[in-house]
Amino acid sequence: MTIRTVLRMGDARLWEVSQPVVKFATPEMAALLQDMRDTMQAMNGAGLAAPQIGVSLRVVIFGVQQNSRYPDADSVPETVLINPVITPVGDETDMAWEGCLSVPGMRGVVERYSQIRYQGFDDQGALIDRTVSGFHARVVQHECDHLDGILYPMHIQDMTQFGFTRELFPDADIQDD
Repeated sequence: MTIRTVLRMGDARLWEVSQPVVKFATPEMAALLQDMRDTMQAMNGAGLAAPQIGVSLRVVIFGVQQNSRYPDADSVPETVLINPVITPVGDETDMAWEGCLSVPGMRGVVERYSQIRYQGFDDQGALIDRTVSGFHARVVQHECDHLDGILYPMHIQDMTQFGFTRELFPDADIQDD
């Protein structure tokens, strides 16, 4: 089990656009994905992008069953998504609170598409093509933003809805990031 250090907002590597993966099913990819899973699990995350651990590749993982950081979230299947492409399905959006392992201890309200289609590849190079909505769509959009050097605070429209989790939700039983 290798838990990697998660880069924090302010580290210039988080602003970079990641490179596409050209080789699938390699020992290096398997090791990266295992490190990402171990790190995400240790930090109780809903997802993790390779750039968050200093690897500039277009690779994200995500999955939620029950998570104290998102107690009201629907489950999301564990997924490896490589070289993703996101297409909004319709124009409908919703606003919801987000947090991030690279922005620990903080939350903010972000507008995201309510329904998306995402395409990409799994670790073996097999095509993934899903249409999803709700929390699943939000997680995918959030993680894929990392691949383009975007962190969720860059989407916040109302800065009064951005702050430290414990200050925003003093009576809630939400685990701090």
